[in-house]
Amino acid sequence: MGYPAGFDKEASMRISPLWTALAATLLAAGCSTPAPATGPTGAPRGDLCNAQAAQSFVGQNSTAKVVEAARVKSGALMARILRPGQMVTKEFDAQRLNLEVDANGRIVAVRCG
Repeated sequence: MGYPAGFDKEASMRISPLWTALAATLLAAGCSTPAPATGPTGAPRGDLCNAQAAQSFVGQNSTAKVVEAARVKSGALMARILRPGQMVTKEFDAQRLNLEVDANGRIVAVRCG
């Protein structure tokens, strides 16, 4: 199969500086640090959970505002409420705050995992 008249086969196989610059820009953008994620209230999400920092929430009602405040104070990435008799997964997650509540929704224990 032949090439059309005036077609420069060697030129078509070279990478243009524009494509090189575009590839470098995309590669650099993929390596940049993303903005920190935020929780439902807009507060920055944390990393590793520190249950000791959130012990002051024991005795409070487990409203969405209190749960988020406990999560932020503990530095955890996420929080979950554990109700009496509720089945829960057993895997440990160092980024998760567990808030154990009583039948009335009051926080009775704060732990990580």
